[in-house]
Amino acid sequence: MLAAVIILVFAFFTVFFVPAVRPEPEPANEDAIKKDPQLKKLWSLAQSAMRERKPLKAEKALLTILKFDEKNAAAYNRLGILYAKEKHYKEAIECFEIAQSLDNNASSLHNVGLIYYETSKYEKAAMAFSQAIALEGDQPARYIAYAKALEKLGERNKAVEALETAYSLNPSTVVLRHLLELYENAGDAENIEVTKRRIEDLQLKKAELEAKAASRAKRNILSRPTKKPKPTEAERAAAKTQRAEAKAQARANRPVRKPVNKLAKKRKII
Repeated sequence: MLAAVIILVFAFFTVFFVPAVRPEPEPANEDAIKKDPQLKKLWSLAQSAMRERKPLKAEKALLTILKFDEKNAAAYNRLGILYAKEKHYKEAIECFEIAQSLDNNASSLHNVGLIYYETSKYEKAAMAFSQAIALEGDQPARYIAYAKALEKLGERNKAVEALETAYSLNPSTVVLRHLLELYENAGDAENIEVTKRRIEDLQLKKAELEAKAASRAKRNILSRPTKKPKPTEAERAAAKTQRAEAKAQARANRPVRKPVNKLAKKRKII
């Protein structure tokens, strides 16, 4: 999964891909691959080849998987990632669309939207991002991507709304910086200042929370009882000897009981 994300980041290195915008991994339907030893081996080979930037080797392995399992959405999605990295956008879109048709999920739609954005097809990009959000709208990166496409289409108000939704899902300075960039591109001085203050306030709040957390951690460390060091072998032996001597001394100091004359005892009772 991580390898796929890293590869997509390299594939789309335009200004669109700032830290909060991340291509999504392929659908999690690799069970069929994991169950089949041959497919599992091919999948591992494809992943290794992509990490090593050997596209032809990776493509061959993925196409071989699809030869055995032509309805494997994960393989189509990974192949789309590979083609996107090589800037074969038409083939990439085709693969993502097939993956989406086989496994209707937001990830494939999101990835299709990224390709459309990269190729300046902003209307199609916005539509793909919107559909991805409709299927699964709890990922801030989708709203950020949607906002970027909307901005290109001149729909600034909708873009602001999308970014505010992203912020509600993940209140971070990264999202606010996207919002600031949007206002800067529009030359909106008033909202630029407002957003800068929001960033400063959020940074201050974060710093205060981190300081409180550090203070609590320090107090917890100081309040922990200090563990006594383990005694050495010599100390244990000395303690054992001391205990033995104490027992012997106690036995020596114990009063000696005199034997009782049974007859006298009997008489005393009578």
